[in-house]
Amino acid sequence: MSKVEEFEELRPLLFSIAYRILGSVAEAEDAVQETWLRFDGSSTRPTSTRAFLATAVTRISIDVLRSARVRREEYVGPWFPEPLLSDPYQDPARAVELADSVSMAALLLLERLSPLERAVFVLREVFAFGFDEVAAAVGRSEAACRQLLVRARRHMAAGRPRFAADRLEQQELATRFFDALKNGDVGELQSLLAADVQLAGDGGGKAPQLAKAIMGAENVARVLGTVFPLMSRIDVTCEPHEVNGQPGAVLRDRDGRVLHTLALDVLDGRIQTIRAVLNPDKLGHIGPVADAWAIDREVKQARRQRS
Repeated sequence: MSKVEEFEELRPLLFSIAYRILGSVAEAEDAVQETWLRFDGSSTRPTSTRAFLATAVTRISIDVLRSARVRREEYVGPWFPEPLLSDPYQDPARAVELADSVSMAALLLLERLSPLERAVFVLREVFAFGFDEVAAAVGRSEAACRQLLVRARRHMAAGRPRFAADRLEQQELATRFFDALKNGDVGELQSLLAADVQLAGDGGGKAPQLAKAIMGAENVARVLGTVFPLMSRIDVTCEPHEVNGQPGAVLRDRDGRVLHTLALDVLDGRIQTIRAVLNPDKLGHIGPVADAWAIDREVKQARRQRS
């Protein structure tokens, strides 16, 4: 194969590695493009193109993450990963690991790790690279990588729920949730939420967002059951869609532009967390972005008219 053909065959894997390290679609795409430039500019063919490209994209992503962390510390409000509607890399043998590792909850846990721990965890636990390949990718000895992985696993295990939800259970619960949301059925919504459910949004100071996370089934159900019927009145649609490997939705304005995404964490038959990404800078890869401030004004006007 030509260089271009080799690279394109591995592009889905490279993007998936970079996205899990960075939590950003735009930065992952940039890392993949920089990897291509390095590969294309190399005068010799590597023994293993896969190993060469995986090493390059990992090292680029680590460097980007180190600088991104400073920006994230100064971020306005909660920081969530950029929503990913579909993972380009598929491996039936590791489907569960891949879906779990790209969830909002898992990516936020990965934020607790150092860049090196994060890279080692992603390469070894998610993509099953050998320790020799991981060591080469991060520029550390195999022994050091094993220690990094031990620490990474410890951090990840401390924050993970004890029992993962069944995929069918997730989808059935999400269907009931979005039906209740559409109908403004507060009672049904509350029955689907965990007692300590949390509703949080990431607007980054560039879109209307909650002043703070809303906690508790009664509070969250009341807010959702009040706001979403008003949004429907101004022709905002809620399009159920998998978001980061979990049940979710894309909300669009009357012209089909993206308003925000929702991602649901499901556990023990209840929705535990609802995360909304509203920052327009994080939605452009999904499609044209709506004017969230204008929608907010219309919703408030609809509320006044109803009262």
